[in-house]
Amino acid sequence: GMIVKWDPTDASNWRSTEELTTWLERRGRIGMGGVDTRRLTRAIRQQGAPHVALAHDPDGNFDIEALVAAARGFSGLEGLDLAKDVTCTQSYHWNEMRWAWPEGYTQQKDAKHKVVAIDFGAKRNILRCLASAGCDVTVLPASATAEDVLALNPDGVFLSNGPGDPAATGSYAVPMIQGVLEKELPVFGICLGHQMLALALGAKTIKMNHGHHGANHPVKDNETGKVEITSMNHGFAVDAQSLPESVSETHVSLFDGSNCGLRVKDKPVFSVQYHPEASPGPQDSYYLFERFAAAMDDRATA
Repeated sequence: GMIVKWDPTDASNWRSTEELTTWLERRGRIGMGGVDTRRLTRAIRQQGAPHVALAHDPDGNFDIEALVAAARGFSGLEGLDLAKDVTCTQSYHWNEMRWAWPEGYTQQKDAKHKVVAIDFGAKRNILRCLASAGCDVTVLPASATAEDVLALNPDGVFLSNGPGDPAATGSYAVPMIQGVLEKELPVFGICLGHQMLALALGAKTIKMNHGHHGANHPVKDNETGKVEITSMNHGFAVDAQSLPESVSETHVSLFDGSNCGLRVKDKPVFSVQYHPEASPGPQDSYYLFERFAAAMDDRATA
């Protein structure tokens, strides 16, 4: 569902293809306007993320007691493997690049690197960014094993974003990641991929009191001192105190100090909690895709 302060206005962007209301109806999703979202935000910060039931009825007939019971009866996200519900059902190839004026989306023709991307709920713009960085991308389902990945002889492996508890999805994804790490391949993870990479390296993840969602999240790069403005969407985080000696904490949130990135020392393995593929932005962190490509260049040269 979607909750906003103001009802949406008519579309004004020249690239718009349909109204938001039409899109929500087609997707079977609920949208609600007229809510004081700033007050709601303050309540969430103080009390933690609440369990909510969101309902729609054209005639305004609601069973409030049933809705309250449904919200109270939700067990929460801990222990839920949601990646299995959103992953692709079979492998596929991707070569569409990022949108650019005036061509729009174009096809990647001169790939330098063969990349396997594991789909835990991958956003298309992540795949576009990989293609724009010179990667020939093959996407595999979340259930792929290390043998499935390595059989494609990739130059690097990408671990995507996705929903749910990383520990739950990690029950089958962590062994795959560990198998890939043994081959010394460059590995790049985002969001859920970041969290499960941390688990594969021996760290722990924790449920946050309230997650980080939306744009304009300031993140500090500990290695350069640079502050990036990022997009985030997560309710779990890597416990920085649990990172092994062989792993560096590369990025931290300037809102609450939570972990936002890691790197394995002396290996081309790194990940971030935020979304460097954000579209339309912020785009401060696109360099991470170029870093991944450079790591594959270095391995090929070596």
